[in-house]
Amino acid sequence: MGTVHHLDDHRPTPPAEPVTLVKDPAPAPASPPSPTVPQGSRIVRTGRAVRRVATHDRTRSTARFTVRHGMYVVGGGRIVARRAWEGRTAARYERMLRAAEAAGNLELATEWEERGQRFRAARHQRRMDLLSAPVKAAKGAAAGLGITAGGLLLLGIILAVANENFADLATPTLALIELVRWIIVIITVVWGPLVILGPWAALLALWGVGRHQQAAPQWVLPERPADVGAPITPSVVVTALRDLGIAPMRKAVKEMGDAGAAMLGPIRIAGCGVEVDVTLPSGVATDEVQKRRRKLAENLNRHEHEVFITIPQAARTVRLWIADSGALDEPIGPSPLVLDEAATADYKKGKAPWGRTLRGDAAELSAYQRHVLITGRSNQGKTAAMRSFALWLALDPSVQFWIADLKGVGDWSMFDGIADVLIEGPSDDHVVQATEMVEAAVDEMNRRIEVRHGDPHAVFPPLIVNVDEAQVAFMCPVVDKEKRPYGGAKATSRYFMAVRKIHNQGRAVDVLMWQGTQDPTDQNLPKLVREGAHTRASLVLGTESQARMALGDKAVDDGAAPQQLRQGLDRGTLVVASDGIDMPSGQSSITVRTHYLTDEQAVQVAERAKALRNGVTTLHAVESGEERDPLTDVMTVLADSSRVLTTDVLKRLTALSEDTYGKWSHLDLKRVLDGTGAEPYKSDGRMVIARDRLFRHLADRDTEGSASAAE
Repeated sequence: MGTVHHLDDHRPTPPAEPVTLVKDPAPAPASPPSPTVPQGSRIVRTGRAVRRVATHDRTRSTARFTVRHGMYVVGGGRIVARRAWEGRTAARYERMLRAAEAAGNLELATEWEERGQRFRAARHQRRMDLLSAPVKAAKGAAAGLGITAGGLLLLGIILAVANENFADLATPTLALIELVRWIIVIITVVWGPLVILGPWAALLALWGVGRHQQAAPQWVLPERPADVGAPITPSVVVTALRDLGIAPMRKAVKEMGDAGAAMLGPIRIAGCGVEVDVTLPSGVATDEVQKRRRKLAENLNRHEHEVFITIPQAARTVRLWIADSGALDEPIGPSPLVLDEAATADYKKGKAPWGRTLRGDAAELSAYQRHVLITGRSNQGKTAAMRSFALWLALDPSVQFWIADLKGVGDWSMFDGIADVLIEGPSDDHVVQATEMVEAAVDEMNRRIEVRHGDPHAVFPPLIVNVDEAQVAFMCPVVDKEKRPYGGAKATSRYFMAVRKIHNQGRAVDVLMWQGTQDPTDQNLPKLVREGAHTRASLVLGTESQARMALGDKAVDDGAAPQQLRQGLDRGTLVVASDGIDMPSGQSSITVRTHYLTDEQAVQVAERAKALRNGVTTLHAVESGEERDPLTDVMTVLADSSRVLTTDVLKRLTALSEDTYGKWSHLDLKRVLDGTGAEPYKSDGRMVIARDRLFRHLADRDTEGSASAAE
């Protein structure tokens, strides 16, 4: 505000007027100064940016990808190192021994201990051989050098003589030197890239092993949907049972103070899954849960084939086995028959390493005095399962085999040289011969029974009568001269009655009937035949009624369900009802994933079985209606043996042609051989026939016949 001063000009003072005060004009605005940012604000913003980048989904995915594949290399190296260590040491045997001891399986523990001892003995022998290896290598090198020098000199002499040039004497040696020089040049050129690429190739191989085994932390592995393979907890099981659509079950779970947890037993780890017993509420039947298997599996976030329901001994209880997601689609590994070349068999005390149970335990099957029936749909592994069982038993030299393969495509051809009889073919003639083979087994069974009456302690070699594709025999329409059918399911059927007789009395004298058949019905697998088998196994079937035919009502009522196996995907998986295989107490069946032996592996095992036997000559099927020469047939059944018991000759003749020799006695055999110089004689107190004597007679007979024809 300013002050106004008036000059004194001696004029009268005018009246006062109001004065308006005016504010001084504001100064002109100057340009604003640049703001000063504190140093701390810059750090905060930088940290936020770094955090935003670090927590971005793309950054996290990149980091997980990098760590995952890096750990694949590390994990692959660890796996390869462990494999190498176990291959060079007895660590594998020690681990399996501890596992068997922990499971309380002392027999298996003893077996692994013996395998470990054999491995150590072989390793010690290899180390002893290394001590003499330098001397042997030096001798070998010296011998090789001398032979090479001599060969080059000889070749040079030949060239010098041929070319009439003495200088050619050194040509082979100079050529070898030039070859060595070029090899060195090639190695020199290639060595550099090999040194560079070699480590990368090794890392790539380790990465491949680690990736296949998923050898990386769980948090960096590819994410799966949240509901796939979710862990099985009590709440998950109770919720799955509650939502099955069974009203009493749902009501009981709601009314339980512990939300249904009292129904469950402990959840136990069982192989590649878990197992839990469920005590059902009053008003809920076990078959109601069984009928809803698919819905229960889906409630548990599993596929139907990954959940199995069985009925234990406890009343109103179901036992659930729930596989880890995808575990049943993984292979179970090769058969021990292939891995252990020193494996043998024991018909009476041993068990075949047939496969693995769903829990991952070894499934071992006994053959002792048990008739066997295996059935299922075509091309699901029936023949392979039966053949692997027979190949194990073939490693016991005391076991005899009579085999009829009515498919005839060579699935059993490796038993040529193991089986005494091998019939291969699907025709009616082959069915006739298979029937005669089974009837011959009945005669052998009756002979053994007669011997047993006179000597209660008599021991007989086991005889396995195996008919694969038995439905062909049951459906055969051919009749014999007496109008009796070979096939069919009536008392007049020759095949049916022969099988029934063996089922009735064969096991007492170790004559056993094995059969494999497809899609069982009352026509191709009669009730009396299927119920006579002690070991019954089934692959995938179409209906529950077929499952009852294959396994029996008891097994199906207790949860056996081969009709729920997957066609094509569960090839080689069988549901087995037998007292010859270990199974949890109270169960009447068990599911087994059998080991698969390829044809090449089957041949290898068969060759080992032949090496344990003493020159078995297999009798093959012959065409019917052929006139037989008894002396030639006797020579055929003698095979390469120097002498054979007359009892065995009669048995082999019967197997060769039941129509011709089925009723022969020792007197008939003696009558044929009289005057030949090959008559039966005693050796060590038993009547035998000498091959050389009969061979000389047949040779003289052929010579005389040729001379007569010439005249």
